[in-house]
Amino acid sequence: MIPVALALAESAGALAGEGSGDVNFILGQKQLNQDWEPVESQDQFGVEMSWGKKHWPILIATDLFGSYKEDNNAGITGKTSEFGFGLRKIWGHGRFHPYLGGGAAFIYGGAELDFSGVMVKVSDTSVGAWAGGGIFWRLGSRFNLGLAARYSKAKITLFDTNMDAGGYSGGLILGWGWPAGKRTDRHSQANHHRR
Repeated sequence: MIPVALALAESAGALAGEGSGDVNFILGQKQLNQDWEPVESQDQFGVEMSWGKKHWPILIATDLFGSYKEDNNAGITGKTSEFGFGLRKIWGHGRFHPYLGGGAAFIYGGAELDFSGVMVKVSDTSVGAWAGGGIFWRLGSRFNLGLAARYSKAKITLFDTNMDAGGYSGGLILGWGWPAGKRTDRHSQANHHRR
């Protein structure tokens, strides 16, 4: 998970000279539905990458998330991962940048059960959708700090049971953006140039 996220960040750096965008790492929690009990509340780590040309009003979103929870008493481990692709709008108000986005998602869900020392593993992957938003503050010329929330949905089958591998999630944003300096709203920039 982390190596892939770093690879995305490296790709973003390669675009920094030509475009604009943000790479925000998110650390938080994912809440799955009751079908996942007792591992429905999972720790989550992810990266939201927003990128495009400087004049684009809406950016391309490329996101990757993973969640995990182990319950030793019940002998079960649950985990999910999501790859999301879509569009994201980031507004600029001084150093405050609210954003909204959505798109398609490829979502994996897996479980491991310990039956008296015998491990049984099952997994499934499905296509679904995601939507999310948040707000971050630009600290200095590049660094971002904020909060993010997200919802995803995709049906999978584990142990002959139809389940949703998506859910609600939220967390803390730590990231960086380019170009350096304070982001200004692209519509405001366009109006300024018309004058």
